[in-house]
Amino acid sequence: MKSRSPWLLDPAVTFLNHGSFGGCPEPVLEQQSQLRAELERRPIEWLAPERRLEPKLDSAREALAALVGAQAQDLVFVSNATSAVNAVLRSAIFQAGDEIVFTDHGYNACSNVVRYLAERTGIVPVIAKLPFPIASPDQVVDALQAVLTDRTKLVLVDHITSPTALVLPIERIVSLCHERGVRVFVDGAHAPGMLPLDLQALGADYYAGNCHKWLCAPKGCAFLHVRRDLQEEVRPTCISHGHNTPRPGRSRYMTEFDWPGTHDPTPYLSLPFAIDWLASQHPEGLPGVMQRNRAQALAGRDLLCRELGLEAPAPDEMIGAIAALPLSDGPAAVKGLDPLHVRLYEVHKIEIPISHWPVAGRRWIRISAQLHNDDADYEKLVNALRAEGLG
Repeated sequence: MKSRSPWLLDPAVTFLNHGSFGGCPEPVLEQQSQLRAELERRPIEWLAPERRLEPKLDSAREALAALVGAQAQDLVFVSNATSAVNAVLRSAIFQAGDEIVFTDHGYNACSNVVRYLAERTGIVPVIAKLPFPIASPDQVVDALQAVLTDRTKLVLVDHITSPTALVLPIERIVSLCHERGVRVFVDGAHAPGMLPLDLQALGADYYAGNCHKWLCAPKGCAFLHVRRDLQEEVRPTCISHGHNTPRPGRSRYMTEFDWPGTHDPTPYLSLPFAIDWLASQHPEGLPGVMQRNRAQALAGRDLLCRELGLEAPAPDEMIGAIAALPLSDGPAAVKGLDPLHVRLYEVHKIEIPISHWPVAGRRWIRISAQLHNDDADYEKLVNALRAEGLG
């Protein structure tokens, strides 16, 4: 068994599912532990916004802004991308009959926010159906364009889809929607640390990203970016002291999100260290990490296709550091777990997600690539699938 150091992943398990919850390296966790210890020694000094909390959050925000191509005052920290989607959509004033568009490849938790609003406000959820397998990013743009109407108020779209692992043509989608006078919320849960970002150039009205996935920050570290002229109307889901306690020189947007009540800010404050640590793991810094992981995901995908007779369902240009592949038909899942998933984990010690979506009667497997993965991981997966009668 090979060592997974500096990750704390079980060395007995081949971990090909970094895309779900990430994996935080030990040095980053040690940094977070140090911050927590400092906080507990002086909790009032640390957690009172007017003392140490605001300057520390601002420092972390500056590091994040430099990474994602944004102005620091347009960024706020949240616990995860789903929280950001909730904050924006539940802040907006929708009327019965207004349409919110999302895709059938969207992340279920975020799509559920739209469904919840439909139940509460009478807005109309509109699903843009994306093909899969898919031949070109043009098909994504065409599918969205086909469902936009004069009643469309918002498009919620993934930068990288979770179940099908597609990098969507976000720049073209934002342009299309803005030409029609429609706001765009980009759920970029997987994007930070997987793809280069320039949020100012992108111009999306709202953008959310997780930092615990490909940036390897501690769990509970994510961000929301809101266009400057829209910030006044966006409120956190937890209304706290910031509602009537303005802070000098700070927008209500920052004040309310920065102080939701007593919470642990150390995931956010650990982010600059996580960014620097990850960048130090490749001679070309973070761009080199991203290029390396994408190349590893493509190599792993191509190996599975070649050895198991599979066909890649998407072109290379739509792949980042995760890739989905079709498997043969299989028995129905039991209590949410596919029997093949269970055997891969319990018998072959491989952790990897398997789903029965988007094509009914087909099983789909999604591989991930992070620095702790190498060619041997995907070769082991090939052998395990062969042992299970696939390929």
